[in-house]
Amino acid sequence: MGEKVVAVRFDLADRQRYRRKLRGCLDALGRLLAEKRFDRPRNLVGLEIELNLAGPDGLPRMMNAQVLDRIASRDFQTELGMFNLEVNIAPHPLAGHVFSQLSEELRTGLGYAHRKAEELGAGILMIGILPTLTRHDVDLVNISDVDRYMLLNDQIVAARGEDFTLEIEGVERLACTAASITPEAACTSVQLHLQVTPQRFADVWNAAQAVAAVQIATGANSPFLFGRELWRETRPPLFQQATDTRPPELQAQGVRPRTWFGERWVDSAYELFEENLRYFPALLPLCGDEDPLRILDDGGVPSLQELVLHNGTVYRWNRPVYGVVDGVPHLRVENRVLPAGPTVEDVVANAAFYYGLVRALAEDPRPVWRRMSFQDASGNFDTACRYGIDAELRWPRPGRGGVTAVPAVKLVRDELLPLAASGLDAWGIEPADRDRCLGIIEERCRRRVNGASWQAETFHRAQEAGFDREAALAATARRYRELALTGEPVHTWPAGAPGPYPRNGR
Repeated sequence: MGEKVVAVRFDLADRQRYRRKLRGCLDALGRLLAEKRFDRPRNLVGLEIELNLAGPDGLPRMMNAQVLDRIASRDFQTELGMFNLEVNIAPHPLAGHVFSQLSEELRTGLGYAHRKAEELGAGILMIGILPTLTRHDVDLVNISDVDRYMLLNDQIVAARGEDFTLEIEGVERLACTAASITPEAACTSVQLHLQVTPQRFADVWNAAQAVAAVQIATGANSPFLFGRELWRETRPPLFQQATDTRPPELQAQGVRPRTWFGERWVDSAYELFEENLRYFPALLPLCGDEDPLRILDDGGVPSLQELVLHNGTVYRWNRPVYGVVDGVPHLRVENRVLPAGPTVEDVVANAAFYYGLVRALAEDPRPVWRRMSFQDASGNFDTACRYGIDAELRWPRPGRGGVTAVPAVKLVRDELLPLAASGLDAWGIEPADRDRCLGIIEERCRRRVNGASWQAETFHRAQEAGFDREAALAATARRYRELALTGEPVHTWPAGAPGPYPRNGR
């Protein structure tokens, strides 16, 4: 969805033409796969992080356009809400000291952006959902001034035909409505890209689906929304409901939501692109002039721009991606599971754990997706979102048949961290990088602390010290901002604000 579009109106003929173009793109993709036209293995990784703008008071700042002007770097872009930015890190070979390199690049880039934002009374904060966001902060008036966001909003709202219902039952209950998709902007995430060959794609995607719950359990960082304590990772239910084109009647019929975990293991990337066409109507039927089949006949490589655009409006937690670089097509798995933050060290540790684990599981001669049902993987994802570091997950018994429930922290420490280490060794990662990153994941499990648990404990301590709810959330955000700026990983953070809480809640 990063392509620049302009606001337009669509009629029936536009949608019919777009559907034909999509079918042509899918046929072209099938031919590219059959003719083995894709890039050779390159072991490239990419990273995108969505960010919040917040002031020293912990409150959101609606000024991404002004901050971007100050930053003046193409690495930083707008996101849906005026309090959002996104930073993109160029692809790196997955080998050697890559995680140290990513850490250094992120520290340098985010540090510079934070200083520029501070000149305007804001700052850069990596957090899944800013705890001080209110329902009014995500009204349509605060959508970024970019045509594609308003166009996407208009199309989703038109498809739904009524207000969005946001209803999440967690530690507390949230129930409200929204007239636009802007509540989605509350969700800020990390997207991890891995370029793979078509032959390896299904194994990598299946492995990524299997470990999505583990990523959430260890990395949850979004326990609050609109003043309520909900799930430990509230982003997935919020994102699904804020982009849901289905009125209640279609939900009752079992029509699939556009934000989707999926429903089965796959055997090829083609299956996922085909499902996206079969299940989801076009939201942005924008047609280009490219004839992909003719380009293939002439020996060229099509961009498949309609397929790429449509794919960008189906929000899988592990998304298939088609791209072309220097005239050569490639496939990527885009992992969209993780929330942003809390620190660069945490983000890079999460990335290393993911890349190592996916490599090991994808090459396992007895793959996990042959030993557990997809329904278990999907159920694990919901459980991890609800309970975070305290989740119990269903997982195959080591060396025996069947599936059993096991605490996520025990599963990670006893079985998955050694697998991730072997996967990182297979990538050729330097042992010091491997041990530092996986050591952070191990310490989170040992102490049962991640961003979500830290936020919740700090919030409750503030309330116990006499803060009212609003002030306790603001104090939590301020303390989070202060500790995040130290760069130390979240498992080392002390809970609570420094010094005694003032009794007036200010």
